[in-house]
Amino acid sequence: MRTGVLILSLSLLAGGCISKKKYDELAQALADEKAAHQSDVADRDATIATQKTKIQSLEQAIEANEAELAALNQRAASLEANLKRLTDEKAALLKDKTRLRGSLEEMQRALAELEERRAQTEARLAEYRHLLDKFKALIDAGKLKIKIVDGRMLVEMATDILFASGSASLSKDGKTALAEVAEVLATLDKRWQVAGHTDDDPIHTDRFPSNWELAAARAIGVTKAMVEGGVPADRISAASYAAFQPIAANDSKEGKAANRRIEIVMVPDLSQMPGYDELQQLASE
Repeated sequence: MRTGVLILSLSLLAGGCISKKKYDELAQALADEKAAHQSDVADRDATIATQKTKIQSLEQAIEANEAELAALNQRAASLEANLKRLTDEKAALLKDKTRLRGSLEEMQRALAELEERRAQTEARLAEYRHLLDKFKALIDAGKLKIKIVDGRMLVEMATDILFASGSASLSKDGKTALAEVAEVLATLDKRWQVAGHTDDDPIHTDRFPSNWELAAARAIGVTKAMVEGGVPADRISAASYAAFQPIAANDSKEGKAANRRIEIVMVPDLSQMPGYDELQQLASE
């Protein structure tokens, strides 16, 4: 508005309405006003340029931050993927560790059972050698044999030495032999079963209607002789197998003679067998 007034005043001066002095003053004021205006414009332009420079710097900073943020997001995604992979691997390792621990425990149990079986086998071998040593004289004399049959240790004696054909009465030599056997068995803290066996020749008498009765009577006679020889009565029993567990074919004299026998079987102690505690638990249910 001030500039317009000055221009109007100059116009009036030019028309002769004001003095030259006044005109010069107004012209100078106009020049000063113009110079001031140009200075303001220059300052404004400088300010605008400065602001533009700042805006450009800010835009560049924003772009740089956005790029850094994108890189950080990408890095975070990569770290999350690695974390998931490591978590999965850890879970797999824990599963493998659990499986391996179970396998190790199973192997340890199996090794313990094998060790127990080995100890039991060694114990049975020691018992077998001990029986062989105890009965060496009778074995050498051909009066008996020591055998392992179906996992059982037994003393085998031919009935032809102990009994006459078709009889359950012990012979003199039989009593002598059994007294020697009883003397040995009495020193062993074991349980025994006397088993009577015959050949397949049938027998039909009042006393022995079949081979079952003959084999049973012979087994009982030997059992009584064992008790008389010092074997505790609560550690020995009698059984009859008749002709149904032959050890040789009955088609020859030799085979029949082999089948006519007395077996004094060592009864296994189940409490020393693997799994005995489990058997006890099942039996109590």
